[in-house]
Amino acid sequence: MARVRLSVAERREELLRAAIGQIEARGVAAVRISDVASSLGVSNALVLYHFSTKEKLVAAAFTFAAEDDLGHLRKLLGRRTTALRRLRSAVRWYAPTGQAKGWRLWIEGWAAALREPALQEVTRGLDKQWKAAIAEVIAEGVAAGEFRCPDPHGAALRLTALLDGLAVQLTSYAGAVSRARTQEWVDEALARELGLERAALTASER
Repeated sequence: MARVRLSVAERREELLRAAIGQIEARGVAAVRISDVASSLGVSNALVLYHFSTKEKLVAAAFTFAAEDDLGHLRKLLGRRTTALRRLRSAVRWYAPTGQAKGWRLWIEGWAAALREPALQEVTRGLDKQWKAAIAEVIAEGVAAGEFRCPDPHGAALRLTALLDGLAVQLTSYAGAVSRARTQEWVDEALARELGLERAALTASER
C-alpha cells in the first residue's frame, strides 16, 4: 500500500514523534537514525534530509515535546477561574502522577544535556518557562488575596524541583515511593508554599 504523501511540516512532525518514541524506548545514547527510520518504514536518507545529524534530530525532538507540554501548561493556566484552581491543575498535571510528557523522556534529556550543548539549551529553556509560568500565577493569586506567598519565584523553583525529584524516584526506582504518597507530598508542598491548609486545595475543586 502506497504511503500518503505528507507536507514538509507533516513529515517533520511524524519524524519527531517517532524520535521521541525511540528515545523513550532506547535512550538518547543508544537511539540511531536507522531506528527512527525503521519505525516509520522510511529510509535513513529521508530522516537525514530533514535533520542532518542525530544530534539535531534529538534536540528538535525534545524541543517539539517541550513546546507541546508548554502549550498545555499555558492552556491550564489561562483558564478563567481562580489562580488557586489553575495552579493546582497545572501542578497536578506536571507531577509524576499526572499526564504530562513521559518522565522517562525528560530524565533521558537531562542526562544527555550534560554532554550536548544544544540539548542543554532546550532543557534549560523549558525549565525557565515552566518556573516563570508558575511564578506568574502565584503572583496573581497573591495580588487577588487568594493566598500568601512572599516569594513567587522561589516557590516556583522549590515546587518544580520537588516534582522533578519525585519523578526520578518513581521512574528510576520502582517501589521507592507510592503514587498516592507522591500526590500527598505534592499537595502538602503546594499548600505550604501558599500559606494554606491542605484541605483548602480540595475545597478549591468544588
